[in-house]
Amino acid sequence: VQLQASGGGLAQSGGSLTLSCAVSGATQDDYVIGWFRQWPDREREEVTCIINNDDRYKHIAESVRGRFTTSKNDDEKTIHLLMNSLEREDTAKYYCAIWSSLLSCRRGDRPLSWGQGTQVTVSS
Repeated sequence: VQLQASGGGLAQSGGSLTLSCAVSGATQDDYVIGWFRQWPDREREEVTCIINNDDRYKHIAESVRGRFTTSKNDDEKTIHLLMNSLEREDTAKYYCAIWSSLLSCRRGDRPLSWGQGTQVTVSS
């Protein structure tokens, strides 16, 4: 499976950005896909993961809950991460990734695979 992220960039504090991830090579639609972010001097943090658009099959990290939402389009084989009310602490490199299960994502386990990442920078 190949993952191609896009949509990063510069935003002001309180602003919004949308990240997208295009998936290719997946033979089924029920994979667990989402985003993690990483800073140069910190461990990666899972941000969101999703199986489908039913809220029971999504996970959103507590640090971004209420500000970030995620959706999946199986027809277009893309997922989106809408980031609202951005904070300086959201500045990081964001990676689209696939996990083995929703539980694995929630635990912050190492993903099975990930794309090249896209930088998000939030200025005050």
